[in-house]
Amino acid sequence: MNSVQKVHTVVIGGGQAGLSVGYHLKQRGISFVILDAHPRVGDAWRNRWDSLRLFTPAQYISLDGLPYYANGKPFPTKDDVALYLESYARFFQLPVKTNRRVESVRKENGTFYVRTSNGEQYRAQNVVVAMANYQSPYTPSFAAHLSSDIVQMHSHEYRNPAQLKPGGVLVVGVGNSGADIAIETAKTHPTWIAGKESGHIPFPIDTWLTRHVLFRAVRFIGHHVLSLGTPIGRKNRPKLLHQATALIRVKPNDFVEAGIKRVSRVEGVQDGKPLLADGQTLDVQNVIWCTGYKTSFPWIQLPVFDEHGDPIHERGVVSKVPGLFFVGLHFLYAMSSATLIGVGRDAQYVVDALAKRKSEVAAERFAVAV
Repeated sequence: MNSVQKVHTVVIGGGQAGLSVGYHLKQRGISFVILDAHPRVGDAWRNRWDSLRLFTPAQYISLDGLPYYANGKPFPTKDDVALYLESYARFFQLPVKTNRRVESVRKENGTFYVRTSNGEQYRAQNVVVAMANYQSPYTPSFAAHLSSDIVQMHSHEYRNPAQLKPGGVLVVGVGNSGADIAIETAKTHPTWIAGKESGHIPFPIDTWLTRHVLFRAVRFIGHHVLSLGTPIGRKNRPKLLHQATALIRVKPNDFVEAGIKRVSRVEGVQDGKPLLADGQTLDVQNVIWCTGYKTSFPWIQLPVFDEHGDPIHERGVVSKVPGLFFVGLHFLYAMSSATLIGVGRDAQYVVDALAKRKSEVAAERFAVAV
């Protein structure tokens, strides 16, 4: 077993949330380390499906301190974002340790102990969990009863249509991921999409007008209006936490034009085939589950979760366990909290709270010493 390493703050997660926290910690001169499970910074983006493009225009995705280089593309690809995050960590010389999957976080006698998969252990005064809620891909339990002849995968595993067998494809879930994937698979396979969307933006987003006007309005609403700082944000947060985002790039009419057949919700399995709510079964050779993720932090061995498994916090600050913080959660403070455009504000707020705690702890120790 490796010796215990002492550091003031451990940041868990080296994506946009962890790097944002690292930036603000470094600005304040607080010692820290960022632990990331992936081999490279940016792999959380790099490992998504090949054709993924952001919905956010390039000029709006910069993290604090370093503008994003647009490279002539109005909407960055997932590899563009991965490279930007890697460059960000390098530019600010952030102490990111990759290939460090955290296996446990516990607290004893006021000190946090963090253990990683390679046997490293850290002692720290603070831990910032800089990760999204979406840690564990969700598929319904009845998926296990589909015929073994059907290729099935979660959107988390999907990369491109080459992974699929010849024949029909059923995409389950009409969120943005499901819509984008269905449009792609329809080019090479007969495609069905099951479910109902939560709404859609009625304008095309790939135009100069929407990039510079509509997106500013959407950003203002998601960053300022739908936040815990407004009555409408507080009222709608519980519903928005567990509701798919409205379709942004794809419109319902696009499914028709692509030859995609809309079907009702998948409710189970019959004779090894997907069973729909209207009693119909589909004879398809592939199923892609675009059914979201579950909140999953089993390695945090502290009583900080509610009955749904969601962290209990106030704008990322866990009052029940002083020194524990969260950044990057969906609607941590606003609808924009888990996005590149919103995570910086939450990171700064949490680091301000962490720095205040640092000063208070130092004052207490001085008083005891005197």
